Amino acid sequence: MHSPRDAQLMQRALELARCGEGFVEPNPMVGCVIVRSGRIVGEGYHRRFGGPHAEVFALRQAGKRARGATAYVTLEPCSHFGKTPPCADALIDAGVKRVIVATCDPNPRVSGRGLKKLRAADIDVRIGLLEAEAQRLIAPFAKLIRRRTPYVILKWAQSLDGRLATHRGDSKWITCEASRAAAHAIRARVDAVLVGIETVLADDPDLTARHVRPRRVATRVVLDSRLRTPPRCRLVRTARRAPVLIVTSTARARDRAAVARWSRAGCEVIGVPVRGGRLDLRRVLLELGRRSMTNVMVEGGPKVLGAFLSAGLVDEGRVFVSPKLLGGEGPHGPMGEFAVPAVRRALSPRVERIEAIGEDLCYIMSFRGG
Repeated sequence: MHSPRDAQLMQRALELARCGEGFVEPNPMVGCVIVRSGRIVGEGYHRRFGGPHAEVFALRQAGKRARGATAYVTLEPCSHFGKTPPCADALIDAGVKRVIVATCDPNPRVSGRGLKKLRAADIDVRIGLLEAEAQRLIAPFAKLIRRRTPYVILKWAQSLDGRLATHRGDSKWITCEASRAAAHAIRARVDAVLVGIETVLADDPDLTARHVRPRRVATRVVLDSRLRTPPRCRLVRTARRAPVLIVTSTARARDRAAVARWSRAGCEVIGVPVRGGRLDLRRVLLELGRRSMTNVMVEGGPKVLGAFLSAGLVDEGRVFVSPKLLGGEGPHGPMGEFAVPAVRRALSPRVERIEAIGEDLCYIMSFRGG
């Protein structure tokens, strides 16, 4: 059994792990706390991809005090040589006597091996403390490992009556400045930001993280089945500063002369099959996964948002709701052609939390089957 103090210390390890968000991908976020005689003697988290793991930083801080101590780790310590030596070996060599782990490694090729190595060294190993929270933390990593596709975050901003724009198409700005800053903070942590060609043509967006210090530079992905991306749009003009990936149909991608226009500007153009008159979104995600992209934020427009929902490819939703009423009729809802025939068939994402941001509310939701 785990004590309330154990839970408190693992919660601290989870807090530390989140400090690595945006720096460690495609690795998972991991935190570690080392305790001896009831006192914290070492803390650490995985700080950057390719760098030392959480356990190493915590052990360095603890020094000789790690001998006979308890380590609280959010993810099973690794048992193999990769970019760094095995963390299980480091814990053994330091003389740690007990290791409490939140969740196992989701990689089926290595899962359980770290625990086995620790137990073989006569270390008391416990598993499952705050497991659900730890699994949510590494959900993007787990999805990339198991399905070879990135974790999909659907993001949109709407009025209180569910509109993305007025009946004349005006959408600047529905949400407050604080909400827009929060959206930029998400961009600064993800591997890719994805929109459809209609958004590019209508808004000429930049899609970079502004007003925040980016933790990583997201690849800007455009779904453009007919290669209509304007060569002088902001995305293309800034392609050498932040990557641009234009996804078109397999047929259009074979037209080397057409593709060359964007390639010369620094954009990458790839083709995927068309299904039902649209780009195959599953193939799009597989292409992003091949590039080791752990998470992608889908920003729209409505057709793209609705297509991802219809295909069941969404893992998380971030909906910014402004206390404004826009009214009117017309195609300015957030879901495009996504529709259900009856209330009992409605999608019911789980609301994880609701955050007040300035005068707006942000609903953070998890979807099943993403």
